[in-house]
Amino acid sequence: MAGGRPARGGRGRAGVGGVTGHGISASIDAQRRAWQLATEFVEQTDAAAANLGKMLTAEVGHTKSEVVYEENTLELHRYEPSEVAHETPICIVYALVNRPYILDLQPDRSVIRRLLEAGFEVYLIDWGEPSLLDRTLTMRDYVGRYLDNCVDAALAAAGVEDLHLLGYCMGGSMAVMYTALDDAKVRTLGLMATPLAFEDTGGILERWATHFDPDVAVDTLGNMPADLLAVEFSLMDPVEHYITKYVRLYRNIGDPAFVQNFARMERWIWDGVDVAGETFREFIGEIYKGNMLVDGEFEIDGERVDLANVEVPVLQIVGQYDHIVPPASSTPLHDQISSSDQRLIEFPAGHIGISVSSTAHEDLWPEVCDWYAARSPRDRDPTRREAGTAPGGTAGADDVESARAAVEAVARQTAAAAATAGPETDGLTDVRSVDGIGPTYADRLAAAGIETTVDLAAHDAADLAAIAETSPGRAAGWLEQVA
Repeated sequence: MAGGRPARGGRGRAGVGGVTGHGISASIDAQRRAWQLATEFVEQTDAAAANLGKMLTAEVGHTKSEVVYEENTLELHRYEPSEVAHETPICIVYALVNRPYILDLQPDRSVIRRLLEAGFEVYLIDWGEPSLLDRTLTMRDYVGRYLDNCVDAALAAAGVEDLHLLGYCMGGSMAVMYTALDDAKVRTLGLMATPLAFEDTGGILERWATHFDPDVAVDTLGNMPADLLAVEFSLMDPVEHYITKYVRLYRNIGDPAFVQNFARMERWIWDGVDVAGETFREFIGEIYKGNMLVDGEFEIDGERVDLANVEVPVLQIVGQYDHIVPPASSTPLHDQISSSDQRLIEFPAGHIGISVSSTAHEDLWPEVCDWYAARSPRDRDPTRREAGTAPGGTAGADDVESARAAVEAVARQTAAAAATAGPETDGLTDVRSVDGIGPTYADRLAAAGIETTVDLAAHDAADLAAIAETSPGRAAGWLEQVA
């Protein structure tokens, strides 16, 4: 027994020596790390408390606008640049899901501000939230009625005959439908992350729609609830939406700019709007599950939406890392339309990143603005206006009525011009008697010596399109009237 004690003691002393050499050092390191973590926790906690108010009060939609048209729940907002550099305005068709302030999230990451800085007058359709009475609305209402009325109001407010149509996500799908049905008022068609084709494109949303029964959902719920849609979108990437992003928040809790940006995004994600039931049933059932838009089988009010009718210049912006609308869901449009002027930009970002990432605002949007500028006349008189308030004014009932009155006035002027345009010298008829040729197109044609219908008929559609700065399809429509 006595002989055994020293052995144990020896091992004990060796152990103590080992601890002194390695274990004590590791213990001290661990203790030091514990203090560091505790200090970081206190600092993070203090920072979190200081930034909590900023998270709860983060503002969105910073750019001032005025409402120039209203119908049902929708509002058409107009944004004025400090200096108008281009005659043709840009009208943004936002999706029916979520709020459009993602395009004006914060001053340095605002698509609307980038367009204004480039000298474009911008119009934005905010669809609002449908009531239970709106559950029967379909694409016939949204595309054939509401969108068309907004385009007319924007044209009247800007005092021009056509505009750039820019659609985002589902809004892009609607913009394609509108242009395919009638491109007379559309100078160019721009599409951002637009879902069009759904046949093994690899998108999570497409796979989800394959197993989703819109009939059961709409019959049960009426309108599709925004909260349900938000949860479904989040579950498409649950690790990111429920774990990873909050880890990033913790690590950056001391950065006020990061915290505010995080708060803005969170507000947008969960600040959704319901979708009209029948529109949801139609879009998921016929376009997503049936792939009817690309297959040429989708109809609006009995008229087939033929993508081959799209002849105006087309710009497509897709996110290379978009898991909601992957590029393969958008790019098939190239082979479906007849436009000879097409541009595809595949940008290294996701579905939302193309509009809010810092790299998008540094690299993507200057390129987009240049594309629009090259297809926009620069002879706009910034003082010319036929509706609304002066730039920077506050919209009200009078402004809305002015816009509506302007829409009606344009229609009356067009009818009057057609009615009064009669024999000119030598029995010739003025080109303004042709439906679709208003003062702007007439001036462009006159500059090339084309003042009468006889002059018009002496040219082919391609020449007229180049002279009038319009699409060959529209010019061909003029020629059909004077044949």
